[in-house]
Order: sequence, then structure tokens, then C-alpha cells
Amino acid sequence: MTTTDFLARLGAAATVAALGLGATILPAGADTMAPWYAPAATRAAQFADFREDYRRSVVEFQPFRAELTGIGADGTPLRLTSLNPYVNAWFVLETGEGRSARAWHLENAAPELFTVSLGADGRSLVIESEAGTVSCAPWEGDLESARDSGLPYSPICEQRMFLRNRGSGSRTTREAVTEFLRDYVPFGESLINVIKDTLYEDAYLTTAQTMDEAEAGSVVNALGQADLRAHPVMRSNLRVDLVGADSTQMEAGAWYAVQNAPGIYASTVQPGMVSQEVMAVPGANGMDGVENRSDVHMWAFDMSRFDLRYEIGTSHPEVDWSPRPSGAGRDYNLPGPDGFGTVEPLQMTGMMNPVFMDRLAGIFAGGFKRDHGAWRLTDYAYTNHGHHYGFVVNGVVLSRLQPGLATLYVLQDGTVHMDIWSEQLDFMLPHIRFARQNGTPLVERNADGVGVPGSQVRSWMGGNWSGSAEAQLRTLRSGVCMRTVDDRQFLIYAVFMSATPSAMTRVFQAYHCDMAMLLDMNSLDLTYSAIYPRLPGSEEFSIVHLDRRMAESDSRHRDGTPMGRFIEFSDNRDFFYLLRR
Repeated sequence: MTTTDFLARLGAAATVAALGLGATILPAGADTMAPWYAPAATRAAQFADFREDYRRSVVEFQPFRAELTGIGADGTPLRLTSLNPYVNAWFVLETGEGRSARAWHLENAAPELFTVSLGADGRSLVIESEAGTVSCAPWEGDLESARDSGLPYSPICEQRMFLRNRGSGSRTTREAVTEFLRDYVPFGESLINVIKDTLYEDAYLTTAQTMDEAEAGSVVNALGQADLRAHPVMRSNLRVDLVGADSTQMEAGAWYAVQNAPGIYASTVQPGMVSQEVMAVPGANGMDGVENRSDVHMWAFDMSRFDLRYEIGTSHPEVDWSPRPSGAGRDYNLPGPDGFGTVEPLQMTGMMNPVFMDRLAGIFAGGFKRDHGAWRLTDYAYTNHGHHYGFVVNGVVLSRLQPGLATLYVLQDGTVHMDIWSEQLDFMLPHIRFARQNGTPLVERNADGVGVPGSQVRSWMGGNWSGSAEAQLRTLRSGVCMRTVDDRQFLIYAVFMSATPSAMTRVFQAYHCDMAMLLDMNSLDLTYSAIYPRLPGSEEFSIVHLDRRMAESDSRHRDGTPMGRFIEFSDNRDFFYLLRR
């Protein structure tokens, strides 16, 4: 579904209501808004306030927040805030008052299914679904126990909710999470069954794992070959089992289905192989001999098979000021460009929720950390507080999405999009579940919808492209692009071993991308990506990296087996992950 299709389905009334400008608030899903109704005037005032600049907390910053209050059976004052009732994923529960007041960051285990409230009497936390109603009072001891568990996601309320705890990279925490994972199936069987029976039905998990060679071949044929002047056989650091081919003998520019990973495809190329027809499209610089011969490794994900999600790390990206903006681009009266310098009381775990382990298909590292995620020069440095790169997690705006920046985002209905953000798109904010900005586009759509070099590809400062530690523009870089083939959408992630933005642009053009953006750079640690093939019906998976040297970023269990980054221990950097539908 395209953005246009989604907006048409919302309709004008929903668009107005989403900003609190109409008479009612329309639900994000069946009954999910019912406990969180707020008058239109309140919604409008909150959204107007969201655009203002002043000191506040990240909770007060949220434009769609709504709250319920009550008093527990033990007399504890309660306030439950849904940070975005449309997305229905993150909540802040405040308990007590005065010096005993505490704030707890809760996550809905299944936002598509569970409606969370304080109940009609305001005396307990109530989670409702088609499978029944669960009531609990976690402030009577369970929250402290969940906090002390050391788990980044600690289950409460019969596994319907999780207390989020800030992640740690310590061995103790890693082993605690590992033990949780090993014990998870008997522990979480009831939750898995609820989700399976009411949300995924017969299409859940193992049935989505199979893909015969004929189907894989038809997708490979649809993807075709990149526009290259030659298609030599390459030997690279991509080591993956392919359907009907050897990864040490891959034809440049061709796509290959990955064995035991339905919907995932691999390709390799070098920028110097791009055809003259692609190189002749104006808007990018020429390439030198080094980047002409540098390897590029790619995954392509058939998005009809996956959900894309995003988490920030325990430390990056932060929400305070980048040191880059100055003058009119910086307000020293504010702790950060959006009025806050910390995400407290929200807790960033730095890892995927283990409840999704049996659906995990792939992961790739996110974008620049805050220090580098703003402009030093050009008009962007002196307007909109330096255009700090924005990001949204589970419907919560942690940093405003800035106009003019390339934005990868996931709507509430699960569709994935990449656009140049503009203020005219702000009305979609209540329905954006995940978003990440990272500079200006490498490839953007022209008037005919064809991908051409972005307007700032040639400008080092204009595109905020950064460089290596030696200030070289050519360095190891990663990027992501979108491509549609026969109404089938593909997300392509690529690592360029030594490239400028122009070389990245030419490769993405050659692969027929209509939109592309930079992510991170300078090391394999910052451009990390892995997929997780598994035999049909098996709970066991292997870790396959886009470059085999990325394995150095993984940790190890005590028995020496790999411990997957972002999935079995917390990380300080942000990341995207793909789950099988």
C-alpha cells in the first residue's frame, strides 16, 4: 500500500481528527481508542503546543498523549498515560505522590490486540482483548520485582505487558537475558497462543517459513539484474547459502534467493561496473579507482513477508544538542532542540523484545548518532535548530521529523515508506509507528516517479555526508533504498566498503531504486547487518552477516556459541529489525 492509498483510506475526517481538529477522535483499531478519548480542543491544543519551543519532558512533548487517573485498592494514586493511543504501544504509569512518586515505562505486548486502561473503577491495570480480560495491580510489588530482574523487557500482568528497563552491556545482564530466552517457550506459551489465534491465525510463523524454488526463482526473475556495463563473477566477503548458487561465485548485479530465509535475496557489485546510461544521469560526481573497485553487499527484503520495526540504543541517538549548530540554529536556554535533553522516564533497552525471537528474520544498524546528526553549515544549520535528524519509536516522537530530510517510516498499518519529509506530512504523525531520518536523500523521485540523484549528493556540507576520521569523503558506508517490482515492494540494505555518496547513488540507481538514503559509516560495527536463516518449523537459527567480518560485533555465550547483537544483549546504537508475518 502506498502512502497515497493509506491517506485515501483514512479520509479527510480522520486526517482532521488525527490532529485534534475535528469533533471526534477516530480509532486506530477496533476499540483501542475507547478508553483514551479526549475533546477535540484538547487534541488541537496539544498538537499546537508540540510545535512550540520551550523546556519540558519527553512525555509533555507528545502531541497525542492521553491520560487516565485512579486510586489502587491499596490507596496508591495512579496515573496512566498512553503516549500515542493511535499506536497503542507505549505507556507511562505513575504511582504514588510526593517523594514516593515513581514513573514506570510499560510496553503493550500486542498493540494490535490488547486495549490497556485503568478500568472503569480506576483501581487496577486492565488489559482487554478478544481472548478475555486480565486485571492486575503491578504497583503492589510486581513492578519492583520486574525492575530488579535485570531484564530489558520484564513481563507483568500475565505477559500482556512488559516493564522496560534500560539495557546494559554487562555480562550479567547478557546472561540473564539468555536464560530468559532459553526458558521463554514454556513461560510465554499462553501469550504466543493468544497472538497466534487472534492475530495471525493460520498464517502464523512456521507456515510463513516455506518458499519453493519456483517461487524464489520467479521473484529473482522479477528483480532482474542491475544496469551494469558488465556482469563478471565475484568472490566477496558475503558468505551465505544460496538457492542454486555458490556465494563465492555470484554474478555481479544479479539477485539470489537465500537458503532457508524465504523473502530474502542477496547481491554483490562494484560501483565501477555501473552502466554508462546510469552514469550519464546528471547530479552525481565521478568515482576514483578505489571506489570503482570496492565491493558492495546487499540484502533485498520482500516486504510482503515482513514487518519492519525500529529501536534506539541505550545511548544513541540522544535527544540533546549536537555540537554542530550555532548562532540562530541553537537555543542555549533549551536542553535539547525539542525542549528536553533526556528521554527519562522512558527506558531505552537497546535490544529487540525477546517475544519476537521466533519471528526474527533480519537486522541492520541505524543512522548517525546525535553528535553528527545535524548541520554545521548551510541554511539547514541556522534554521529549525540545525535540522537534527528525527526519529519515532512505537508512535512516540523522540525527536521531531525535520522537513527536507530523507525519512524511512512505518505506518500503523505496517506499510513501509521512504520520502522527503515536509510539514504537509505532519498530519500522518499519529499513524507513524516508526521513523528514522538521516540526512538528505541519495536518490529521490523525479516528476515521473523515477529515481535520480538527490539534490545535495554533490554537496559535502549541503548533504551533511561526513567522512572518515581523516576527513575523507570516501569511506565505508551503509544505505537503504526502496524499490517496487510488479506491485511487490522491496527494501534493499547495502554496505559499501569504500564509497562516496555519489558512488552509493549510482549503485542504487543501477538497482532501480526510486528512493535511497544514507544510514551510518566508517566501520563494520556501525554498518552491521545480519539475517537469521532457519529450517522450516525449527526454533533454531543461524546468524549470517552481510560481511563475514561483522561477526566480530557479536558477543559469545559461555560455551563459545555466538550471541547475536541487538537480539541477545543490549547495544548502545539504534537498529531496524524485520519480523516474519
